[in-house]
Amino acid sequence: MHSAVRTAILSFVLPVAIGVTAAAAEDPIQQVLQSRQSEWSDGFDAAASSAPAIRGDIPTLSPDIVGAVEHAIMQYTDIVAQGGWPMVPPEQKLRVGARGPAVAALRQRLIVSGDLDAQFGASDAFDTYVDAAVKRFQARHGIPVDGVIGESTFAALNVPAAVRLNQLSTNLTRLKMATQSLPQRFIMVNIPAAQVEAVENGIVDSRHTAIVGKVDRPSPLVNSKIHEINFNPFWTVPASIIKKDLIPQMQKNPNYITDYKMRIYDQQGAELQPGQINWNSDEATKYMFRQDPGDFNSMGNVKINFASPEGVYMHDTPGKLLFNSEFRFESSGCVRIQGVRDLVKWILRDTPEWDPATIDQMFVNGQRVDAKVAKPVQLYWVYITAWANIDGVVHFRNDIYGLDGLDQYAQQVGTQL
Repeated sequence: MHSAVRTAILSFVLPVAIGVTAAAAEDPIQQVLQSRQSEWSDGFDAAASSAPAIRGDIPTLSPDIVGAVEHAIMQYTDIVAQGGWPMVPPEQKLRVGARGPAVAALRQRLIVSGDLDAQFGASDAFDTYVDAAVKRFQARHGIPVDGVIGESTFAALNVPAAVRLNQLSTNLTRLKMATQSLPQRFIMVNIPAAQVEAVENGIVDSRHTAIVGKVDRPSPLVNSKIHEINFNPFWTVPASIIKKDLIPQMQKNPNYITDYKMRIYDQQGAELQPGQINWNSDEATKYMFRQDPGDFNSMGNVKINFASPEGVYMHDTPGKLLFNSEFRFESSGCVRIQGVRDLVKWILRDTPEWDPATIDQMFVNGQRVDAKVAKPVQLYWVYITAWANIDGVVHFRNDIYGLDGLDQYAQQVGTQL
């Protein structure tokens, strides 16, 4: 197998820990307790506005999208039958002003996938036409839209057409199952895209950038109903985080729990002091750790509850900077939502006494209050790595959890290419 092809496939299947600093990786709790910032759009979703419009108001879970994917499969079948697309040599970053054989290959690659008009293909120069085509390609692959061919863009460009066809076919099955019986009003979290959609009457009311589970702590598939909103919640530390993260941190820094305003309770509800626990053992796993409400709290200002065997939920976060990351797979399975205040307003729209002004006040006053959702909202967490819009634009995302079977594909073709 050509080394560049294999690298592209494996980087697509296993994009683990890219862009995570060693310090952040050592302290998972610190990742969600970074300096509090105002909410802004994440890199690739916001920057996509500078590229041609590639998203409409049709939800990902829609019969229209199923039909669009079926059409995309026919297109990609033709592309594969005609030999696929050329490799783009990942020698150095390419940007406006570059020239050479790599740019000529890039032009042909973008023409085959429909990102560049064929009339602009006969050149080895990276001009404004190529810049616009690259931005379009990046936007539909969930890559920061800057027009520069770097590591992530090279990897996406060099995933073979046959792999993309297989990805579309796999996700068509998922989409058909997910769209069999949709309610009028629902929320969808697409895990590989790290994106949330609030949908009503077949139209997307709002989209939100998300942070989802790590590769080794994946977010599960969910089919449930949102029944409660917790304003300014406590955070009860999950047992898995106590063992994997909290104990090691306390071994390094005995003031860790105090610094993050956590309290420890035994099985009878009596509060313990950190010095009463043997941190060189698993004793801490017997106790409950609860973080006080506040701007420092890992839940932020709000938590969204629904029934889940895995005990997951959706929530705000004080670590807003993480929404700006390209690879937003940083949680322990729960989903953090950018612009969560607007989503909560949408969820509580039909709940008496919870008008937008009241909700706004809860984000200011810090009061610990629970709101029961009068009309529970259907919630889906799905795993869709490929879909198409009704205008023919095809989207792909990294198979972050390896559920598409593309790692097996890479091994199978390893001796064939």
